[in-house]
Amino acid sequence: MSFIENLKRAIGGGLVAAAFATALATPAAAQQGPLVEAEWLSRNLENPKVRIFEVSVDPGLYERGHIPGAVNLNWHTDLVDTVKRDIVAKEKFEALLEKAGVTKDTTIVLYGDNNNWFAAWGAWVFNIYGLGDQVKLLDGGRKYWEKLGLPLDTRTPSTAASDLTLSGPNAALRARLPDVLAAADGKSGAVIVDIRSPDEFSGKLFAPEGSKELSIRAGHVPGAKNVTWSKAVDPDTGKFKSKDELKKLYADAGVDGSKPVIVYCRIGERSSHTWYALSRILGYDVKNYDGSWTEYGNSVGVPVANLAGTVWQGK
Repeated sequence: MSFIENLKRAIGGGLVAAAFATALATPAAAQQGPLVEAEWLSRNLENPKVRIFEVSVDPGLYERGHIPGAVNLNWHTDLVDTVKRDIVAKEKFEALLEKAGVTKDTTIVLYGDNNNWFAAWGAWVFNIYGLGDQVKLLDGGRKYWEKLGLPLDTRTPSTAASDLTLSGPNAALRARLPDVLAAADGKSGAVIVDIRSPDEFSGKLFAPEGSKELSIRAGHVPGAKNVTWSKAVDPDTGKFKSKDELKKLYADAGVDGSKPVIVYCRIGERSSHTWYALSRILGYDVKNYDGSWTEYGNSVGVPVANLAGTVWQGK
């Protein structure tokens, strides 16, 4: 029995049966834009021109069950350099994608846990290496897929290898510490957006509870706007808010696309989510500062705004 037949049986008596009845009977067509709906992806699981990647942070989550046909990309080993703090090298990334059968004609769908935080990081890396037009996020990620009761699989897919040559890296998508300092000094005209929680932004918290990557200074980059990443998504589904809602959200904070934008968080994953909203959905000129607060808050001599007045006590 094919996956589609299993899918029909799985949802036949559920709440989403009616929503999928027409979709499943309709020939799949490429979905336009930077996002794909779960309904569209469910009809394209066996499409040879679609490759699905899970990028989650929870260890073992992929192994316990993933979207059928999805390839696991481990953020800690596959998307970064494991020796120096950097993104994955082009040669290694090419090899990973060739093994998964990705070509220049492949539609690449990324999803993950935590409202697609690390999937958005993955999308940012794909964009850096020239595949941005092929990359889409599954709107809502694992959260929405599971909310709909759609099937998960534990089998690791086997795909014929491809031949792929990447471009890049595209430096225009990545901010470095000097870029952030220039923006803080008003020398570049860029707007800085801190997407962390208000308590992190104010300096009350050095990092979210349980985080191991820490800085010895708390606060934010002077002049940064604070728009917490979660304001961009629906809390029940994890899906991005509408384009008009996103425009208003950021415009209310003084970010309207008229100036270049630099986004940051603590290690770059939450800011990738905001980068995706601002860059891929709204079309603004945005760089992700993946060094984020663990670099900035540990750098000697940089200006820091600490509204809470906290002092590092070694704990």
